[in-house]
Order: sequence, then C-alpha cells, then structure tokens
Amino acid sequence: MKLSIIIPVFRVEDTLDRCVESVLGQTFTDIEVILVDDGSPDRCPQLCDEWARRDHRLHVLHKKNGGLSSARNAGLDMAQGEWVTFVDSDDFLTADTYEQVMPLTAQADIVEYAIYWHYGAKEQELLTFGNQLYTNMQDYWLRGKAYAHTYACNKIYRRKLFSDVRFPENRVFEDVATLPILLGKATRVRTTSQGCYYYCLNSQGITSTATGQQLRMLLESHLEAMSRWCDDEYYMHVLNTQMDVCEMTGDKPIMPRRHINPFCTGLSGLQKAKAVVLNLFGIKGICHINKTLHKLIGRRS
Repeated sequence: MKLSIIIPVFRVEDTLDRCVESVLGQTFTDIEVILVDDGSPDRCPQLCDEWARRDHRLHVLHKKNGGLSSARNAGLDMAQGEWVTFVDSDDFLTADTYEQVMPLTAQADIVEYAIYWHYGAKEQELLTFGNQLYTNMQDYWLRGKAYAHTYACNKIYRRKLFSDVRFPENRVFEDVATLPILLGKATRVRTTSQGCYYYCLNSQGITSTATGQQLRMLLESHLEAMSRWCDDEYYMHVLNTQMDVCEMTGDKPIMPRRHINPFCTGLSGLQKAKAVVLNLFGIKGICHINKTLHKLIGRRS
C-alpha cells in the first residue's frame, strides 16, 4: 500500500460526498482511505458505511467524539501505507493531485503542494510554493515561510515520521504544534506548484471563531518553534498573534523581546512601522498601544 489518506468526519453530511468522491476519483490509485467518524451526530456515520460498501479501498472507524486531533491520531493508528496524508471532510482535491505529487516523494520525507486557501470566499488565495528541495529544516521554516502554511492537509508525509508523534489532543491549531516536531525528524522537504488542495472556508471553523484562549495555544506553539528557528520576519508574524492574545484576554505578553531591523526587505510597510514601535516601547508597549487604538476606533465607529 503506497498512500494512506485519513479523513476525519464530524457534522459534514453536506460536503462529505464531494470530499470522498474527489479522493476515490484520484488518477493515482494505490491508496487506502480511512474515514474516521468522530461520533458525528448527523447522517455521516451512515454515509461513511455506504462509501465503504462501494469501494474496497475505503475503511471506516466509528469512535467517540474526541476532536480533530483525536480523529487524525486514530487514523494514524490504522494506516498501513508507506506514506500518509490528511484531508478535511469539507474540502476536496483536483483529480490528478496525487498522481502529480507522489513521484516527488522519492526525493523527500515531506512533500508540500499547492493549496487554494478559503476557496469560494471573498479572500480566497491560491498558494503555490515553487519547486524547491530543502535539506535544511531551518531554511524551510524561515526562508520558505513554512510557519505561515503549517496546514496538515496539503502535505504528504513518510509515515515513519509519525512513529512516535501524534497530534496534540484537546488543543486547537494542532498543525502548528506538530509540523516542527516532524521537521525535527525529517531530512528533506520538497515543495511543488503541482496538484491542488481546495481548502473551503468554514464559518464555524477555528480560524474564523478563535477565542483569546485558543489564540494563546497558537502563540505557545509558535514560541516553541521560535526557540529553534527565528528571524525578523517570523518574529513579526508571531507578534500579531501576541497582540491579539493580549487584547482579547488581558494577559501580559509572553514573547521574548527582540530588536527588529525596520529596514528588513521582507517586511511589509505596516510591519516596518510596528517594528519601530516595538523597538521604542517593547512588547508590553506595543500590545498596550494596539489595544488602545482598537478601543478608540471602536468608539468612533
């Protein structure tokens, strides 16, 4: 078995068929598909069983609800393929994605391919990463800006990377916590502009509804990665999350202070302005200014 495809299923009866059809319809056929019914209260359990009766490559696991990480981990426990990937059950792929991408696994432990972010929404964006082979994981994280697209779904992994790694349960933004651990075990990452994963916007998903406490989990995962790899651009990327956490929770900032070069070519104009404020007033100062400005804007609107 070449590729194990793990699909967590929970309250997606309107999109599950589209997802499964796009996976079983792949022109690359050396696959097993694992549908993990995470205690879904709608028709999804029945739909999963119907799909299993139609195609012998598809297997179903029904389990008590435990969340996305729990479902992915249950799928990993079942997976038999040399390679493994994850598909969210409200998303889909172009029919030749795996046929285009799987040959690249000969060169790498992880392959990342194109993803249509928030497909169908006003802010949709096609993210492509060029044809690049990274043998230094710091280069991939920083120069390749992997920290900005840690999604589990548009990557194919050598399954042995997960031999002693699982997604953290009872925690959101689990992809950010897990990818740096996998990179610590990998030696080569291949990126490509081929294939396409359609990440569909879910208005009830974590990226749309995250609370301050949940964003703190995201911040903590980035700070763990930052202890290994950091440059000015990554620091400013994480600073935005720190500012949001302080504003939404009232907590004191936990990021270490860093002097940022405001003339760094990789920073946007807004980031350069933030760098100047950060250098002058520190983490506490910029978080306080950000919160005050938002209060003033709210009062005027």
